[in-house]
Amino acid sequence: MIPRHKGPRRRRWRELREKRGRGIVLLPSLLTTGNLFCGFFALLLTVEGRFSHAALAIFVAMVMDLLDGRVARLMKATSQFGVEFDSLADVVSFCVAPAFLVYSFALKDLSRPAWFGAFLFVICGALRLARFNIGLSTPAAAGVVASSVVLLGDEPPERWEQIGLAVASGVLALLMVSTFRYWSFKEVDFVRRRPVQTLLVVVLAIMIVATKHEIFLFALFTGYALSGPVRRVLVGRTHAAPAGLAGKESP
Repeated sequence: MIPRHKGPRRRRWRELREKRGRGIVLLPSLLTTGNLFCGFFALLLTVEGRFSHAALAIFVAMVMDLLDGRVARLMKATSQFGVEFDSLADVVSFCVAPAFLVYSFALKDLSRPAWFGAFLFVICGALRLARFNIGLSTPAAAGVVASSVVLLGDEPPERWEQIGLAVASGVLALLMVSTFRYWSFKEVDFVRRRPVQTLLVVVLAIMIVATKHEIFLFALFTGYALSGPVRRVLVGRTHAAPAGLAGKESP
């Protein structure tokens, strides 16, 4: 004979499991909120003229964006809401914030066609987020802009540097809506496949960042942005991934 108090106890355990599930879903959303906050904070720092700090806020947003998707997959807490919220946060952190940063840093003193590249960066980034799986990812494009600002410093750029950043903004915008295929680091588990090599690469990267971080970051993001066209030349055109596999943007 089953005791009478077992029914309420089962209901209590069921409620605890439901609350735990809601907590798991909340964690990726909190990371996405941190991504959105970093993008907004980068805008505030740009208004104050603290361009290097604004670039750093964009880099922190990249870390948040990398973690929220991985945490959601590990906890099996992916949802349509999370995907949509992440895309909206990415528009702010990796489209609006970098475009406003490069405009305030270098393009505001140039003619109208030059700063039009900043708006082109925003609209092409939004289109890239809408179709997910083809073209340069928005975090990578934002990384090129942010690393360029860090490399040049907070001092006013020279005329040729302003023109170079204007051209780079337009090229990055076109790469985001191009058909070039880029390698996705989210889909490869380096730690499980090659743990020793991964550890050595991480240690080497930390040493380089600690000594010449501005050069390393610029070379890393610029090299990745150029890898798409270079891959097309060396490998040739590849077929686009099926639309069903493009659940989230890959950097």
